[in-house]
This record gives sequence, C-alpha cells and structure tokens, in this order.
Amino acid sequence: MQEALFILLPCIAIVALLYSMVGHGGASGYIAVMALCAWPAAWIRQDALMLNLGVSAIATWHFARKGHFNGSLFWPLVLTSVPMAFLGAKLQVETEVYKTILGVCLLIPAAVFLWGGPVAREKITAMPLWAGLGIGAALGFLSGITGIGGGVFLSPILLFGGWAGQKTTAATAAPFILLNSISGLLGTSLLRYQTDISIGYMLALALAGGFIGAYMGAGKLSEIHLKRLLGLVLVWAALKLIFQF
Repeated sequence: MQEALFILLPCIAIVALLYSMVGHGGASGYIAVMALCAWPAAWIRQDALMLNLGVSAIATWHFARKGHFNGSLFWPLVLTSVPMAFLGAKLQVETEVYKTILGVCLLIPAAVFLWGGPVAREKITAMPLWAGLGIGAALGFLSGITGIGGGVFLSPILLFGGWAGQKTTAATAAPFILLNSISGLLGTSLLRYQTDISIGYMLALALAGGFIGAYMGAGKLSEIHLKRLLGLVLVWAALKLIFQF
C-alpha cells in the first residue's frame, strides 16, 4: 500500500489539475490511477467522490466568479441528479460487476480526451426542461453507482446539443459534480465503506492541483497533449477493470 502511494499521490495532483481546467472534479481520472495502483475496490468509489467534491468546489468558485454560471441551465439538471446519485450510491454492487461497469464508463472520457470531443456550436439554444430533467436523472444515477461525478458525460452532451459554450459548460459541470459528489458520499456512508488516513494526503494534493487548474481554465486552455496522455491512461485502466488482469 505504501509503495502504491508514491505513484498514486503525484498522479492525483496531475489529474486534478487537468480536469479542473475544464470544470471537472477528476473522478474518472482518480479511479483510473487507483485501479492501476491496485487500490482496494471497496475504497475506490468513496475516495473518488471525496476528491471530486474538493476539486469541483474550487472549480465552481473559479468559474462562477468569472461570470460563466447559467442558473437556468443548471437547476433542472441537479433537480433530478442529486436524488438519483444518492439512490445509485446506496446500491451494493458485486466487485466484479462494479469493475466492469466502471471500466466501460472510463472509456467514454478516454475517447473525449483522445479525440477532443465535440466543440461548442456558434449558435447556443436553451435546453428543453424535459431534457435537463432526464439527463440529470440518468447521469446522477450513474454517478452514484460508479463514483464518477458525471461531469465527463455532461460536458459533451451540453456542447453537442448546442446548449452551452465552453466556459458555460465548465461552469455548469463543476457545481453539478459538486452536488452529485455530496449526494453520492451520503449514499455510500450508509454502506459503511472504509478508507484510511491516505485520503488526507490525496485530498491535499488534489486541492492544490485543482486550484491551479481551475485558475488556468477560467482563463486560457492549452492542455491538449497532456489530456491525450491522460486519455491513454484511462484506456489502460478501463481495460484492466473490464478484463480484470
């Protein structure tokens, strides 16, 4: 366990920095490096949500103070995502099944990082209420089951749908992840998952990386090569989880 921490801790800081640049908490990245470091499966979901919470809170503050937050876009999403994240987190999933679900989910952000994902459309339209409620419910439930805050799925949806630009998407994803992470943590606490003192070290480095990344992301973005490298890490972790080697 101690040997794994020497690799895990700097990776946590790098993941937090990169994800926070686009308003994300970094859960899929944390889960990827935890899987590669053979972190105990019983701790992964709760630890990822804890790190997600801290980094997304910082990203929320940075992007909101720059005036990118859009309440009419945000509130329908979290109205359904928060209760569904709680319900998803309460589910007790067998370790093998959990790893497979998690591995498949990691392939989605990996694809976004490797191929860039959708770009913001020139014409932005209002998201229909039914779409916001439905998307929020689906992503919230997925967030609770896996420990991923949902931002890596929400951002491409908002951009592809033409419902937000890059900065507004980041400013929406950050608090979306924050609230889902809180709800998911409340759900997992009912299962009495355990962790150890190492979460304190991971959280400190995640907050440091998240602060720097969100500060940079609220201004300029120029992290394409590092994001592609992270995409490769996600692919490797996804394959490790799916095929359990």
